Amino acid sequence: MSIMALAAHGKINLALDVLGRREDGYHEVEMVMHNIALHDMVYLEETPGLEITLHCPQLDIPPKENLAYRAALLLQREGGVRKGAAISIDKKIPAAAGLAGGSSDAAAVLRGLNCLWDVGFSRRELMELGQVLGADIPYCIHGGACLARGIGEILTPLPPLPRLPIILAKPPGGLATAAIYGGLDLANLRYRPHIPGLVAALEEGSLEGVAANLGNVLQGVSEGLIPLIGKLQRKMLTLGAVGSMMTGSGPTIFGLFPEGEKVDATAKKLEQCFPKTDIIVTESIVPVY
Repeated sequence: MSIMALAAHGKINLALDVLGRREDGYHEVEMVMHNIALHDMVYLEETPGLEITLHCPQLDIPPKENLAYRAALLLQREGGVRKGAAISIDKKIPAAAGLAGGSSDAAAVLRGLNCLWDVGFSRRELMELGQVLGADIPYCIHGGACLARGIGEILTPLPPLPRLPIILAKPPGGLATAAIYGGLDLANLRYRPHIPGLVAALEEGSLEGVAANLGNVLQGVSEGLIPLIGKLQRKMLTLGAVGSMMTGSGPTIFGLFPEGEKVDATAKKLEQCFPKTDIIVTESIVPVY
C-alpha cells in the first residue's frame, strides 16, 4: 500500500487577546495567526482491520494521548470507517512551545485520512470535527493568515505577510496552556493588542505596522513563570528584529526580520547568549492545503 506524506506546519500568533471566560471553561479570544515554514512530517498508510497505530519517537507520551491518534480515531468513528491506519510523525516543531505542533499534526491526520479512507468530508466538516479535540485545529486545517474569534474556530482569512525571515527561540521546558489562561487576570489587564491596527497593516502590506501592533495578553503570565521569555524578546530587538513577541501561551519568542535579511549570524549570536535555548531559523509562508 502507498504511504501518504503531509507537511504539518507550525504557526505563530501575531496577536492574541482574551476577551472573557465562557461557561464551558473555554476562553473567548481574538487572535491573528500565521503559518511558518517549520513543519513536522506526517506519514499515513491504510492498514487492514480497524487498528490505528502511531509511531513518534521524539515524543515521550503514550500514543493514545497524542492528538494525532485521537484525530484518527474520531474520524474513523464519525465517518463510519471500517479501515485502520498506521501513523508515523517526524517531529521538528518543539512540543509545548506555543507553535501548534500537536494541533498541526492532528489537522494533517484529518486531512490525510479523509482522502486515504475516502470519507468525503468537506474542509468545513473537518474543521468542525477538529474543534472537538482542540481550539487550534480548525486553523491548522485552514492555514495561512487568519483572524480567529470564538475559541479560535471562527476564521476570517487575511492578507499574509511577505516571505520574511523569522527566528524562534524556545527556552528550556514547556508551559501548560490551561494553567497560563487560568493565571490571566482579565479584570486588571494593562493593555490589549490593537488587532484592527494589525489587520490594517496586513492589508496595507506594512511590516512596520505589523510590528507596531504585535501583542499577546498571555505573555505577562508566562514571563512570570519563565523570566527568560522577556530577555529573549529584548535580545531579538537588539539584534535587529523589527518586531518580537511570545507566540500562543509560550514559551517560544519569535522575531520578525526584514525581507532579505540574512539571519543565520543573528541566530548564532542568540545561541551564544542563550546556550540552553532552542534557536530555529524559519520564515513566514502560506502552505497549500
